[in-house]
Amino acid sequence: MKVDILAFGAHPDDVELAASGTILKEIKNGKKVAVVDLTQGELGSRGTAETRKEESKVSNKILGISSRENLNMPDGFFEISQENLLKVVRMVRKYQPEIVLCNSFTDRHPDHGRASELVSQACFLSGLIKIETELDNEKQKAHRPKIVLHYIQDYYLKPDFVVDVSEEMETKFEAIRAYKTQFFNPDDKNDSGPKTPISGKDFFDFLKARGQEFGRPINSSYAEAFKIERLVGIKSVFDLV
Repeated sequence: MKVDILAFGAHPDDVELAASGTILKEIKNGKKVAVVDLTQGELGSRGTAETRKEESKVSNKILGISSRENLNMPDGFFEISQENLLKVVRMVRKYQPEIVLCNSFTDRHPDHGRASELVSQACFLSGLIKIETELDNEKQKAHRPKIVLHYIQDYYLKPDFVVDVSEEMETKFEAIRAYKTQFFNPDDKNDSGPKTPISGKDFFDFLKARGQEFGRPINSSYAEAFKIERLVGIKSVFDLV
């Protein structure tokens, strides 16, 4: 079950919105990626847990990820508890990723910041051999990812680095549009769902502009941005070129 990248999202579609371009790029580079959603997004104003589940399946095929799971924590009310930390630890130990992607440090939706801290803590705890976990009646081995990266979401945060996703943007938007109940759907002329900050065409305009904003400093059309928790070392200054 080992993957190269394990991406966590507080809700189904968090990963697609903020990091799917990077995921698509790395899959094209031969890397394996899995996604774990903490909740079913059942409190969303539009759609249901069931529709989000089916929409995720469509997105999975578009992205080409290896696996996707949902930890069924309560949307809006999950806590950084021992129970939830161990749920995430089991996923980290199951997939043994080199890199973990997770929610932004702080964001418009309070679940995002809480998920960020939950996953970060769990990644550290996952490396402690005295914390014993089992999955499917089998004892798991301790594993700590090499780095945890936090994708920037709705609120602007100054990035620590950005990833050129110009070639992946079209497919990224296709994966986002898989969540038809959540976002603007030009084919639905009779949309009767409640209006939300993400349900209009203007939200896609925002996503495009945000990608351009992050891409401009590196001379690319579009980029995704990330924050890091610790100092990152390189072996050569040419790694930065």
